[in-house]
Amino acid sequence: MATNCLFLADRAYDSDAIRTFVRLRGAWANIPPKRNRKNPICFSPYLYRDRNQVERFFNRIKHCRRIATRYEKLAANYLAFVKLASIRLWLRVNESTS
Repeated sequence: MATNCLFLADRAYDSDAIRTFVRLRGAWANIPPKRNRKNPICFSPYLYRDRNQVERFFNRIKHCRRIATRYEKLAANYLAFVKLASIRLWLRVNESTS
């Protein structure tokens, strides 16, 4: 069975049950092992950096009050504001580099 999905999680989610659950669904769990784990597991710190970037992105878009408090009742409207906030961040980053 080829794994084509990646599950990135924090060290708090390092348990055999979660790893088995993820593996049964055809994904690979990249979770840093807890310090008290007896059997070492495969972990890639390079892939784990992607998780940090995703968390930073969510932190930045939550600075927009409308997204953080979820004023919109419809999911489509909420998604539209998330896209607008993403575009705003993207433009800010690209404006400062040119």
